[in-house]
Amino acid sequence: MSTPHEAQETERDGAQVSTGTTDQGESAAIPELVIISGMSGAGRSTAAKCLEDLGWFVVDNIPPELIAPMVELGARSQGNVARIAVVVDVRGRRFFANLKESLATLDAQNVKRRIVFLESSDEALVRRFESVRRPHPLQGDGRIVDGIVAERDLLRELRGDADLVIDTSSLNVHELRAKMDAQFAGEEVPELRATVMSFGFKYGLPVDADMVIDCRFIPNPHWVPELRPFTGLNDEVSGYVFSQPGSKEFLDGYAELLRIVAEGYRREGKRYVTIAVGCTGGKHRSVAMSEKLARRLVSEGVETVVVHRDMGRE
Repeated sequence: MSTPHEAQETERDGAQVSTGTTDQGESAAIPELVIISGMSGAGRSTAAKCLEDLGWFVVDNIPPELIAPMVELGARSQGNVARIAVVVDVRGRRFFANLKESLATLDAQNVKRRIVFLESSDEALVRRFESVRRPHPLQGDGRIVDGIVAERDLLRELRGDADLVIDTSSLNVHELRAKMDAQFAGEEVPELRATVMSFGFKYGLPVDADMVIDCRFIPNPHWVPELRPFTGLNDEVSGYVFSQPGSKEFLDGYAELLRIVAEGYRREGKRYVTIAVGCTGGKHRSVAMSEKLARRLVSEGVETVVVHRDMGRE
């Protein structure tokens, strides 16, 4: 029988999350939860260490069934553990299969949780495993690439449910930490945070993009000799791009579309969105369009970071 000083609890599938009061009579706040997952070799440990440096309580390679009890312990800590990050991946083997049920339990208990998924290309992952001379956890008697294929298949649904996908194919450790800092370093959690990324189609699509915008219908400043050396950050280049037929209408149309999408993301509790804006080389048109779109998003109250992925690669 519970005493007035004991926290009331909700039980589901054997896990409990405190929803009542502490021994001091204060409300037991449920900690904020981030689940870090993704491809082996894509930087999960680096992402986890970054959150640990930011003051999060981090647990690596935890079986999914233990996430809810961990949150319960945090709720009983009288505010000492307000933010928990857990790394869940295929190293857990048979435990990983229970992740879907564990996420459903957390949702039923109103735990505010986010999923960060670390992605990388097959080529980058093979290169990393070969450099450290370690086998992929799922390759068995096969090749590294066989383990990567099996892991992608196993993680496909989780990747689709992720709130934030970070492609680390071309990132070093410091750049990944900078991305994590940009998303989690702020003391106040924004309603919605957007990354607007310009890119060049000739260098490939960004795999972490939620939306892809194609600016190649706009005449290319590359073919204007006096504009070719500059980028879309240059006022003359930007002026040229937006003086072309359809450019302003295109910007207005996408800005309105993004306003609608942002409202929907807020309703659904999605906090991160990556908008990829592409042209041929990622130097002129996509850069100018990204800058303008970012300003529109900021005016709508969306915290926005602009990244020019391919500018300077030519």
